Amino acid sequence: MLHTYRSNIEQADFANGLPDTLKISESGQFTTIYAPFEYINTKARVVLCGITPGQSQALIALKAAQSGFQQGLPIADILPIAKGAASFAGQMRNNMIKMFDFVGLDRYLGIESCSALFSEQSHLAHYMSALRYPVLKGGKDFSGGPDIVRNAYLWEQCQRMMSEDITQLPNSAVYIPFGKGVDEAFKRLIAKGQLRQEQVLFGFPHPSGANAERIAYFCQTKSKEALSKTTNACTWDARRTNVLSQVARLPI
Repeated sequence: MLHTYRSNIEQADFANGLPDTLKISESGQFTTIYAPFEYINTKARVVLCGITPGQSQALIALKAAQSGFQQGLPIADILPIAKGAASFAGQMRNNMIKMFDFVGLDRYLGIESCSALFSEQSHLAHYMSALRYPVLKGGKDFSGGPDIVRNAYLWEQCQRMMSEDITQLPNSAVYIPFGKGVDEAFKRLIAKGQLRQEQVLFGFPHPSGANAERIAYFCQTKSKEALSKTTNACTWDARRTNVLSQVARLPI
């Protein structure tokens, strides 16, 4: 779709956020905005899936695309650059690296650390979202929840675009969903036979900075006694055990 929105991106001033000229569609309180996230790494071994790109991520990708056009780069080169610059940026990357190395995903992939997934070994990873293009709810970032499978407008986008990614990825790819809404989307795709249960590693905490305590407990760098009342130790003990057992069963 980048070619469709090329002129709008080239002419856009992103100082005031996402321009209306990039709106794809809307339904009720939901609006879908275009940003260049359609690149698919067809050789990936691990697939990291969030709910939908936020506005800050969208702006990073759009500015990268705008810069690429200014440099005269072809669209085929711009797409992976834009997506790579914006996908799971900042603290989320650091949190994912901690969790992935803790459960042994680095050993499964044959790399020293999962930090390489965001640098020299980026060819091993594919970044996707249940809702590929940024979806806003009431003008703000959509945080997920049951709406993604209950709302017809969102679910149509979700199953269509996730299916597009899945059909182009290796049958051996391992998927890591982040967030309850994303979990539910994957469970539906498994029920439809589009993925196998053992391909999807359910149970990781969402890597956002707001989840710092849960991530620390998941990675056993914070004790049960030091947890606040908002973190249920039993829940996260069970989720940690589940993820560790799933990773242990992956073929190396």
